[in-house]
Amino acid sequence: MTKTLIPGLGWTLYGDGRTIRPGDVVAPDERLSWGRTTGIGMQHVVAMFGATFLVPLITGFPPATTLLFSGLGTILFLIITAGRVPSYLGSSFAFLAPVGASMGQYGMSGALGGIVMTGAGLFLVGLLVHLAGTRWIQVLMPPVVTGAIVALIGLNLAPAAWDNVNVEPVTATVTIVSMLLAGVLFRGLLGRLSILVGVVVGYLVAWLRGEVDFSGVGEASWFGLPDFTAPTFHIGVIGLFLPVVLVLVAENVGHVKSVALMTHRDLDPVTGRALMADGVATMFAGSGGGSGTTTYAENIGVMASSRVYSTAAYWVAGLFAIALGLLPKVGALIATVPAGVLGGAGTVLYGMIGILGVRIWVQNRVDFANPINLAVAGVPLIIAVANFTMVFGDIVFEGIALGSFAALAIHHGMSLIARLRGTDPGAQREAEGAEEQALN
Repeated sequence: MTKTLIPGLGWTLYGDGRTIRPGDVVAPDERLSWGRTTGIGMQHVVAMFGATFLVPLITGFPPATTLLFSGLGTILFLIITAGRVPSYLGSSFAFLAPVGASMGQYGMSGALGGIVMTGAGLFLVGLLVHLAGTRWIQVLMPPVVTGAIVALIGLNLAPAAWDNVNVEPVTATVTIVSMLLAGVLFRGLLGRLSILVGVVVGYLVAWLRGEVDFSGVGEASWFGLPDFTAPTFHIGVIGLFLPVVLVLVAENVGHVKSVALMTHRDLDPVTGRALMADGVATMFAGSGGGSGTTTYAENIGVMASSRVYSTAAYWVAGLFAIALGLLPKVGALIATVPAGVLGGAGTVLYGMIGILGVRIWVQNRVDFANPINLAVAGVPLIIAVANFTMVFGDIVFEGIALGSFAALAIHHGMSLIARLRGTDPGAQREAEGAEEQALN
């Protein structure tokens, strides 16, 4: 990599800059020709766009502000990780429930304060990982706990999806069906953009049905800064946002491991930097009115299909997102997406978030014959779906927070008691297996 004043800025040209050798990949510190790099960077913008702008629409945040901070956050991430981890930082769906709950009590500024606090918490976790490694995260949050926390966030949002679907059920149904069909009708990039395709189709139907109001687009200027809002801080939102830190840790660690696997590089030493970088980007976004950020799985698909992991493409994507954020008409157009489309998209997305938790269980072969795992998975989901709520002074703990705490407490509490009593089902099966091997 070429030495530059800004970490991660400077790349070695891969081969002739045009052709990728069979079985090879373009590494993070390499790039293709700038024309091809720009094209791939634009693909990353398209891949992140649908999910990133849905979050501010659902929460009521300004879309242009979120786009601006997602681009700035991506650039910060690339600099802090010294260009070693290719990633786009888009809006995190983990913030939807706590933002919605806090806005009802403290308004948008209070929700932004919660986002800033979440970013600070993630930064501190990243600092600890940088100093002590990731082993303690695996001990604190084994797959059964991580899967439960991810799943309960998606399921907790189900009522919010229904509220929007109920406003415009026809448009919502068309949006849902379009998203589902796009995933199986199309191949390549278009197939991976099923969310965006569904939103576009649903939007067209809503427009034909007279459900779209374009008045704000005409009033918006072509160039200018988006709307900024300063955060305010309230102790009452801590319980709402604290579980999000756990989800962001899992998402970022998973992203780094996925990129390391695909690029055949050891990225464990930079995991702490990745967590700190997302924490800084989230704090930065919350300080001005943007949505909290996370590393985006959508963009991993673009890298896997193109075999280009160059961080140069992400610089292009980040700069382009910043440019979109400085076009008020774009933000105003995004803001015209009606409730029916949001409800349809939410139905699919929230369901997918829930199943992502299940996928974590499946991929890690979680043993549900073990009553401890069964309790860790089951009890928190009911707490989240029913949205159990507890109030301690000014702090409110709702379904996501209580479910997350329950997953951790049940796992570690039951495991400790089982070990002390000698009733740990996992240990018993290991002993039985060892005895069987000895007999054979």
